This record gives sequence, structure tokens and C-alpha cells, in this order.
Amino acid sequence: MAASQPAPDRPRIAVLGSCTADLVFTMPRFPVAGETLFAESVELHAGGKGLNQAIAARRLGAEALLIGRIGDDAFGRLLFDALTADDVDITKLHIAADAGSGVAVPVVLPGGENSILSAPRANLAMSLEQVESARDAIATADALLLQFEAPMDVNIAAAKVANEHGVPVILNAAPIVPHPPEILSLATVLIVNEVEAEMLTLDLGPQASPEQRAARLARIARQVAIVTLGAEGALIAEAETVSHVPAFPAEAVDTVGAGDAFCAAFAVAASQGAAVVDAARFASAAGAISVGRRGAAPSLPVLAEVEQMLGKPVITSRSHEGGTQDRRV
Repeated sequence: MAASQPAPDRPRIAVLGSCTADLVFTMPRFPVAGETLFAESVELHAGGKGLNQAIAARRLGAEALLIGRIGDDAFGRLLFDALTADDVDITKLHIAADAGSGVAVPVVLPGGENSILSAPRANLAMSLEQVESARDAIATADALLLQFEAPMDVNIAAAKVANEHGVPVILNAAPIVPHPPEILSLATVLIVNEVEAEMLTLDLGPQASPEQRAARLARIARQVAIVTLGAEGALIAEAETVSHVPAFPAEAVDTVGAGDAFCAAFAVAASQGAAVVDAARFASAAGAISVGRRGAAPSLPVLAEVEQMLGKPVITSRSHEGGTQDRRV
């Protein structure tokens, strides 16, 4: 499918990342060893951080291009159809003849919490040649979104292209896997959840606060670090300040995909010139809508829904030492 012509007033978001077919099991609890436990429901959805973030960016009004890899199989067709249905530019999406499409099994518990079993397959076959073929698309984008579900050498190559051309790199360092420190230092904005932040700052010890971890990560990224806290909102660390953005009220049904909604929404808002805190508020609204729906890609909101949810929450600025100062934006 040919990509539509970019609209001149829309931000252009390039996403390099995974495409995964999600077989979602809704369970009353986890089974114990040796136990067979019936699911309350099972659904098949398109997912993967790359696909989710590209679709989310597109639904929020951006032109979105996905650099990724799927297999030549039934799961690949599901993923292809989901991307084309949302008019994502797939001219840099490769089909691997020798590797099956990525597959994941999210297990969703009451309250929306989840654990995920994942087989990356074709996602790990992404290559440096793909990055080179997408060089112009990355160089002319308003932001590049990366995650840790792609080979590290491919992520680093794409980030370097973006850095060379002054394109902001928004790195969602998830899931935490072995990685060279270089990838973090190439990020303009680093986005992680609270568990990932702890894993990236083990040297601070187990008693370190989320604010201290956010501040440390901001010294690693080139401009900003964001730590998402679920129902507690998010911390934004920049310069010498850590700000708290409260979460929007939401009844969690399924948290799969909410982080991807946040990352994509932040990229879209920041690319349109929003201040970091305002972009994080926009992203928090997108995440809040996502958790109220089942599935990853199916849960991602459209722009009108996010605009309807946005209000004027109080944003609390915190120093690295823990002092607070409330301010309204």
C-alpha cells in the first residue's frame, strides 16, 4: 500500500520497532505449576511497541512511518492489515521470508495488570540495511521513536542518523534487556516506567525515590527523562527540576498498550511545539483512555478523545532534594 502524501501541518513521526501479534488471555489469576486454568476470554490483536506507537501517532494526527519487520504468515497479514487500516506509512516495513512474525501472549488479570510472554522472531531480524534505506525518512522526521524490542545495533544506527540531522530521539527503554550505555546517551528524551527506572539506576540502591531515579536518568539522556507511575501520574526530569504530572482518572481494564499511547502522544505534542510538561499531560490523557479498553492497538485513542479529556490539573515541581512548588499550566 502506498503511503498517503504527508500533510504540511502535521508532525512527522518515524518509529523503529516491533510488530507482534498479541494473543490476549484474560485470567482470574495466574495458574500455579502443573495447574490448568481456564481463561475468562481470549482475543487476538495487533500489537508490538513499534506498531502500537506508529498507530497511536497516526490516530493523534501525525504522519507516522514504521520501520519494522514481519513474517510472511497469517500473523504478518494481521499486522499488515492493522497498519494499513490506520494509514501508517509502511514503505519501510520489510517482510521476512525466513522468520515468522513476532507473537506475544499478554496475560491480563483483574484490575488490568498484565504480564507478557513474547517471541520476537522477525523483529530481531531487523537490519542495518533497513536503517540505511530509511535514512532520508529519519532525517526529515520531527521525531524518532525507539524501543528495546529491536536489535540494539539497529536502534543505535537509527539514533545516530537522527542525531546527525537534529531530529529528537524519544527512547522508550522497554522492556529492559542487555544494552550498551551508548543507546541511552543518544536519546533526547528517555521514557521508562517505575520498574524500568529502578533497573537502570541500580547503583542508587533500593531506597532511592522515583524522583531521584528520574533525576539520574535525566543526566544520562541529552535533555529529558520521564518516569511513568501508572495511576500516580508521571515524573518529568529536566535541567535541575523534577515535575510531577498527575494521572487522569481511569478505570483500568487492560494496561497493555498504555505506555505506547503515552510515548506516541508525547512525541506528537512535543513535535508540535508543546512544552515538555504540557506534552506529558497530553500523553497522560492518551494513556488514561488506553487503559480503559482491551487490547493494545485497539485501545489507542484518537485525537478528539484526548482533547476531550484534557483539563487543567495542578502540576507539582519538585527539586532533586524533594522540595515542592505547585504551579498551574
